[in-house]
Amino acid sequence: MSDSSWTDRIVGDRMTVDQQFASQIDGSEFSNQQWSLIMTATEFEIENPGDPERARIVANTEQVDQIIPELDNIQAGMGGMGGAQGGSGGSGGSGSVVDSIKGALGLGGGSGDSHAEQLEAAERLTQRYADELQSHLESEGKWDAVREMAADEA
Repeated sequence: MSDSSWTDRIVGDRMTVDQQFASQIDGSEFSNQQWSLIMTATEFEIENPGDPERARIVANTEQVDQIIPELDNIQAGMGGMGGAQGGSGGSGGSGSVVDSIKGALGLGGGSGDSHAEQLEAAERLTQRYADELQSHLESEGKWDAVREMAADEA
């Protein structure tokens, strides 16, 4: 077992959570392609793995800032629709069409503001995903074993 990490051990669980989380992506400001890129740049860690009461999965999004410009390229390639094509709600998702129109008209904040907003939205959504993943592991009775494995790796 020492040859694999806790993240390797939960690949199947991640696929299950990915499917369950799809509706939240549809309701967000990100397209599926953008979300895939965000997830590629996100690492998941277990904070306080040795403490069963305080341990939790957290999304490490330090690398996401580097891919934010590519999110714009993906959106531009999709005609600027972003995640708004499938949903009309979600946290912050309803503003994406308005933001696109404002941007096209030269109104609103500069690209720095947009990038900061995208980064914040990505951080919120990836942490929500991490919470869902931990909840899934708990409901499947796998959380303690995964947490202990992470503690051993630390």
